[in-house]
Amino acid sequence: MERIRDFFALEGFVEIETPIMVAAPGMEPNLAQFKTELADERGRKKTAYLITSPEYSCKKMLAAGMDKIFSLGKVFRNEEPYSSSAGELVTHNPEFTMIEWYRAGEDYRKLMDDTERLVKYCAEKIPSSFRGAESDEKSQRQNNALGSLTTFGMTGEPWLRISVKEAFAKIGLNLDQILTRDTMAKAATERGYAVSSNDSFDDCFFKIFLTEIEPKLGVERPTILYDYPIQMAALSRAKPEDPRYAERFEVYANGLELANAFSELIDPAEQRRRLLEERELRGSLGKDQPPLDEDFISAVGDMKPSAGIALGVDRLVMLITGARSIEDVILFPASELFNNK
Repeated sequence: MERIRDFFALEGFVEIETPIMVAAPGMEPNLAQFKTELADERGRKKTAYLITSPEYSCKKMLAAGMDKIFSLGKVFRNEEPYSSSAGELVTHNPEFTMIEWYRAGEDYRKLMDDTERLVKYCAEKIPSSFRGAESDEKSQRQNNALGSLTTFGMTGEPWLRISVKEAFAKIGLNLDQILTRDTMAKAATERGYAVSSNDSFDDCFFKIFLTEIEPKLGVERPTILYDYPIQMAALSRAKPEDPRYAERFEVYANGLELANAFSELIDPAEQRRRLLEERELRGSLGKDQPPLDEDFISAVGDMKPSAGIALGVDRLVMLITGARSIEDVILFPASELFNNK
C-alpha cells in the first residue's frame, strides 16, 4: 500500500475516500453484489449494496472538477470461488483490495504507461529482507519469482501490447468478420464449442477466448490486450476511427488478469441505454436488478474526456511474490473465515 501511495503522490494524484455501501451499485451482468439492508432508528429499511468497484463515486468526483484521483480500498464480489486445493491457482476472494485511478484530459494510452510504471515501481521497491522470510518451499518460490522479475519484464524490458483483433488473428480468425452474435456463434461452433440459442455474443466470444487466447497472454512478460469489441465495453467510449471497437484494455501477467481500463464514455444518454441493457441481461441471468444510479448518469455528462483503470492489489502482490493463491497474500481469507463455520 505504501509503495502504491508513493507512486501516485509522485505523479501528483489526490487520494479520495469513496463509500463502500451504496443504494445503486454497478450493473455488470457477470458480477454478483452483496446485498444488505439499511435501517434507521425507527426501523424503516432500505436496500443497500456493497460496492464491486468505486467507479461511480470516482466519476462523480471527476464531474465535480477533479483531474487526477485514485481510490485504494476494499471492494466486494459474491458468487465466485474462494477456496483452493493444494497447488491450485486461486485468484478470487469475496473481499479484496482494489486501486482505481483516473486522469481527466487523457485516454487509455496514458493509463497503459501508468500501469507499466506502477508495477515496475512496486517490484523494484521490494525489501531485500522479504527474501527467505517464509518456509523453505515458499521462500524458494518467492526467490525464484523475485529473481525472474527482470526477465519477465516487470523491471526491465517494455511490456507486450497486442490488440484483441491481433490476438484472434494469431488463431486464424478475422475479428472484423465475426462481430455479430450469429457470426461469433458460427465461429465458435466451427471450432468445436457447444453453442446454445441462449448464448450471447459475449458467451460465444469467451468460449474461444478463454481456451485459445487468454492462457497464452502474459507468459513471456506482462501483456496489454487492447481494443475490445464495442459490445464488451459498457463504460468505455468507442474508437473514433472504428466504432466497432472500444478503447478498453486489460493487463495479463504470469497467468493473472491484473487490470481493466477504459477511455471513459461521457455521453449520458448512451450510458443510460447501456446500463438498461445490462440490467435487462442481469434479469435474464437470474441476477438481482438494482436501481440505476441517476447521479452517476448525470455525472457522466459533466465529465471531461477522461480515462480510468481498476487494478487488483492482491493479484499484484501475488505476481511480485510468486504466490500461487490469493490466500497466501491475505491475512484472513474467506476460506479460513467461513469454510469451517
